[in-house]
Amino acid sequence: MKTTQNIQVAVDAIVFGYSKENGVSVLLIKRKYEPFQGQWAIPGGFVKDEESLEAAVERELKEETGVKINYLEQLYTFGEPDRDPRKRILAVAYFGLVKSAQFEKLKASTDAEEAEWFNIKKLPKLAFDHKKVLRIAIERLRSKIKYQPIGFELLDKKFPFSDLEHLYTTLLDRPIDRRNFKKKISHLKILDELPEKAKSKGAGRPGNLFQFNKSRYNELVRKGLHFEL
Repeated sequence: MKTTQNIQVAVDAIVFGYSKENGVSVLLIKRKYEPFQGQWAIPGGFVKDEESLEAAVERELKEETGVKINYLEQLYTFGEPDRDPRKRILAVAYFGLVKSAQFEKLKASTDAEEAEWFNIKKLPKLAFDHKKVLRIAIERLRSKIKYQPIGFELLDKKFPFSDLEHLYTTLLDRPIDRRNFKKKISHLKILDELPEKAKSKGAGRPGNLFQFNKSRYNELVRKGLHFEL
């Protein structure tokens, strides 16, 4: 049977940012053109014939926000027939997590009028099906950190253990069992305890600082890392 297709492929880049002060945010752009002109959306656009999906999402993110990220993980393909009013468009979404302080100077261009970080609890109205896209990305991020320790690049090179706890409670948006969490992280031996002390913030005795052991972590990932939170 002969099949006629008139489908285009696009990519979306869901970039989550984290800071201890502001929590979890997401990078959005204000659309310069129709459809949904003037509305906020996830950065993205069409894939060129000569591009890989990865090259396309990196290019679109750089063009529309000025942000360059080395690695984005593929999330999901969105393909509802009516998701875009122009024509049938499949969108392959990618997501990543960065230290938002490293990307404070945003530079909107091409299809984007503005680029801005928004706290995920205070989002504006989003264009297309991007509310659904973002919801699925948040669910994937929270699911992933329950079975694989991530996010150490979001902390200072040397940090008190309380900063790691704060990162996890913020990303999960719920309290965690502190003793159980510390026990599980310590068991993995992916943190090196340093002789240096954290700066005191109260009357209590300051604890030691820690540093992420990347080689140990990579070794565990190769062997099959088991981590449940």
